[in-house]
Amino acid sequence: MTITKKVVFVAKDECVDELKALLGTMVQASRIEEGCLLYNIYQLENKPNTFVVIESWESEEALDGHKTSEHYLHYKSNFEPFTADKYSDNLISLG
Repeated sequence: MTITKKVVFVAKDECVDELKALLGTMVQASRIEEGCLLYNIYQLENKPNTFVVIESWESEEALDGHKTSEHYLHYKSNFEPFTADKYSDNLISLG
C-alpha cells in the first residue's frame, strides 16, 4: 500500500534560511532510497517561512526504512530549534 504524506514546517522568523538548508539536505538523499516514489520540498511564495514536504513511499516498510536513515536522523535531531510549528497529514489519492 502506497503511503503519501504532506508535512508542513513553519520556520521561526529568524531561522528561515537554517530550516531551508536543513530540509534541503533531505531531498536527494531521500529520493535515492529504496521504496521512495516521490520526495519534494516546496517553500510557499506568499509565506516564505513555510515549507511543505510531499513524499510518497511504496509501503510502510519503505517509510520505516527512511526513518532509520542517516540523513533522516540528522534532520530529526536538528529541526526543532529552527521550527515554530510542524504538522503532517496522510494523503489519499483520488485518481
